[in-house]
Parts: sequence; structure tokens; C-alpha cells
Amino acid sequence: MPIPPGLDRPSADTATIAAANRLGAAARSGTPCAPVRDLIGTDDVAAAYAVQERLTAERIAAGATIVGRKIGLTSQAVQRQLGVDQPDFGVLFDDMHYNQDTPVPLSRLLQPKVEAEIAFVLAQDLADGPLDDERIRSAVDYAVAALEIVDSRIAGWDITFGDTVADNASSGLFVLGTQRRTLDAFDPVSAQMQMSIDGLGVSTGTGAACLGDPLRALAWLASTTREFGQPLRAGQVVLSGALGPMAAIETSGTVTADITGLGSVTAVFIQE
Repeated sequence: MPIPPGLDRPSADTATIAAANRLGAAARSGTPCAPVRDLIGTDDVAAAYAVQERLTAERIAAGATIVGRKIGLTSQAVQRQLGVDQPDFGVLFDDMHYNQDTPVPLSRLLQPKVEAEIAFVLAQDLADGPLDDERIRSAVDYAVAALEIVDSRIAGWDITFGDTVADNASSGLFVLGTQRRTLDAFDPVSAQMQMSIDGLGVSTGTGAACLGDPLRALAWLASTTREFGQPLRAGQVVLSGALGPMAAIETSGTVTADITGLGSVTAVFIQE
């Protein structure tokens, strides 16, 4: 008699530990691993975030500090590809941040891709109270151009929703630009983006490509992190989601994104 779906998987606690151990070992060794959906399923939201939370706790215990969050799956096309109807989020740690003038060693990454985004830095906590448009806008200190270097510990980017959420939303590193703009001087939804690698255009997009409006993505994140008991705090960085398609980083080179109203942001990748 066939085994009913889910009954052939380990218990929740055992599965969480096993999935976290698999992903953690891949991160430490630099060798991508098999997907973790055999342990936690493809679309079990609670199970996937439980793995992410365990890995986050391990990073904090090892000395890392949380500096913000990233939002993923803000494109409807990518959501359809993974069979989901919502974004996801991951945690940004202090050691994930690179300055523009600091080269990024490819040895820190497994199978990186890069995407251009609008980052928001918060001036206020979003721990309680309404999350209407006025509140979200007033909570933003400034916006800045950003490059998110996404990475997957899972071999060949063979991911489902459960895999990527467990793997900290496929987070890698991030770089912020230097031109800070308040929302009085910058409209995220109308921003235009162009990204190039060594001068060759590889991606274009708009603010509207990010969940219809990057501020809508921020509102979603504020609500969702509250539900998880981890509300957004003043000073944190929020990477609001890709403005256009991501591009693979296969060798050393220079990635530059230009976002109207925010100027440019650059990351230089090197082979050590």
C-alpha cells in the first residue's frame, strides 16, 4: 500500500535539525548539497522557516549580528515558477555587507547570482501599530541603491519554495550605494534600473516589478516578521526585492547597477 504524502518524512524536530545540518555543512565546506525538500517538503511554510530560524540561531551563537532582512520572490513570474503566491524573507547578517571599495572574493560564494534592488534603511521600529501606507513611508529613513548577491547552498539552484526559505531565502552578500534619498525626494515605484557586468548590459527593470511597489514589499515584510515575533527595528536594512532578472557571476568582474534617483552601486568580484 503506498505511503500517504508526508508520512515518509522524519518528525518535525528531526527534519528541522537534519535540514539545518545539511545546509550548514554545505556553507562551511563550500560544496553545494542536495535539496532539503525530502526532509521538510516543498511548500510547508512553517517547516521551512523553522530551519531558517535554527540556522539563524547558530549564526548568532557564533558571533554574527542581524542587521536587517531581505525579501525574495517578489516577481510574479518567479512565484509561478515555484508554485507559490507570496514572497519570502531571509536574514541579513553584519558579515554579509561589503562596501563598494572592498572586492568580493568569489571563494566566499558557491554559485552566486546578482540582482539590483532598492534598499530601505529604517528610522523607526515597526513592532506594533498600523501598517498603512503612511506608517510604512514614515518608518523609512532613506532609500539607497543595492546589489544583492544571492547564493544557494543547494546544488544547481534546484530549489522549491521550501528549499529556498530554509536556506535563508538563498541569501549571500549585499552591497549598498552611497546616494541616500528620503521618500520625499524619491519615488520607488517609478524607478528605472539598468545593470551591467564589465560594461555589458545584463538586466533592466523597474520599481513596479517588485511586488507592484517596493514599499508594498516592505509592508508585507513588516507584517510577516511581526507574525514570527521578529519585528523590523530602527536602523535595519531591508533589501526590498529584485527590480529585474538576476545574472550569474561565473568569474571575476565588475557589476554596476544604475537606478534613477539613487545613482549607481558597484561590486567588484575577484578570484583569489
